Amino acid sequence: MKTAVADLNFELLIPYDRLEARIKELAHEISTDFKGRNPVVAGILTGSFLFVADMVKNLEIPVEVTFTKLASYFGGTSSTRRIRDDFDLTIDVKGRDIILVEDIVDTGNTLHYLIDKLKVREPASITVCTLLLKPEAIEISIEELKYVGFQIPNEFVVGYGLDYKEQGRGLMGIYRKVNN
Repeated sequence: MKTAVADLNFELLIPYDRLEARIKELAHEISTDFKGRNPVVAGILTGSFLFVADMVKNLEIPVEVTFTKLASYFGGTSSTRRIRDDFDLTIDVKGRDIILVEDIVDTGNTLHYLIDKLKVREPASITVCTLLLKPEAIEISIEELKYVGFQIPNEFVVGYGLDYKEQGRGLMGIYRKVNN
């Protein structure tokens, strides 16, 4: 299945039913690992908003939800390696378990920046859950990365919250860029 987003063409990589099933599995794993605790789920906007919503609906434990907004893509198809920090968490995380929920990890630079920023606030723990991981693109290892939905090739993707030029976020699946 192909679709156009702005001036690029994309084809389906991961259908929504696979996303939905994997998110339920991840939510169960997180619920098991954090049973008896009340972690803070911190979504990294904007791309993670659908993933965070579906994750929280499937968790079997109480959580508090907050968001931060960081960006390293600015209308293009690759990370600029510059991080724009638009707004911060609104919950005090000192002594709390934090589960960072990210849409995609490619270079690791954005997560590394955020984790360093959060460590000075003395949380009990920081764990990362990402929907998508591009192992070939990793530049900085993230030891806190524990939950991964799907490993994908180092290709530009949109859909299910991820965008190209602020478009394509509502596609119910993950689509990869095609050259045609």
